[in-house]
Amino acid sequence: MVKTFQAYLPNCHRTYSCVHCRAHLANHDELISKSFQGSQGRAYLFNSVVNVGCGPAEERVLLTGLHAVADIFCECCKTTLGWKYEHAFESSQKYKEGKYIIELAHMIKENGWDNDDRP
Repeated sequence: MVKTFQAYLPNCHRTYSCVHCRAHLANHDELISKSFQGSQGRAYLFNSVVNVGCGPAEERVLLTGLHAVADIFCECCKTTLGWKYEHAFESSQKYKEGKYIIELAHMIKENGWDNDDRP
């Protein structure tokens, strides 16, 4: 059996990890917005992520209009986490292109969070 390579983010930074297997997913510095809605509730928009694979892109009508998105999954446990915006058809949504949505249901905070920091 082949083990998937896993990237580790520095311990000195606040990070988000997969709630299912604890693989690192994103550094807090890569967080763009907490104001997104996923299929299972609240979600965060990130500039970049690690330990994530992408499925094929497909067109979907989301709350903000038509987008081409690809489901993303944890490379370690294969859980679907959210999606990547491949293309936005409306000019006001172009800032999302190349960015990642991860649903809060699949993330846990690790490394240096205060007890008052809540998702």
